[in-house]
Amino acid sequence: MAAKKNKYLKPFKNIFILILVVFAVWMLFFDANSWLIHHELNTEIEDLENVKEYYKKEIAKDNKDLKKLSTEEGLEKFAREEYYMKRDNEEIYIIEYEDSLKTKNNE
Repeated sequence: MAAKKNKYLKPFKNIFILILVVFAVWMLFFDANSWLIHHELNTEIEDLENVKEYYKKEIAKDNKDLKKLSTEEGLEKFAREEYYMKRDNEEIYIIEYEDSLKTKNNE
């Protein structure tokens, strides 16, 4: 058994390999710039880039909506659909379906 233990411990008797192993462990786990911290920061960067892309798409969508509202027809359509506005000589009928109505169950 002593021969097997010596076989595995033989590289660690060399001072340069021992220092290299200690240095690698220190840099991977304990240093202020360790691999673990870099991994967390890279993950956070990816998440922030995804959020950035989402907001870019939302800005593009909002710009498109603003273009629609800048025209007379688009503004009138928005006012009619969202706020149920009408002209003086018109009447509006709102049709609601049963599945869209909120009902209270008295059970």
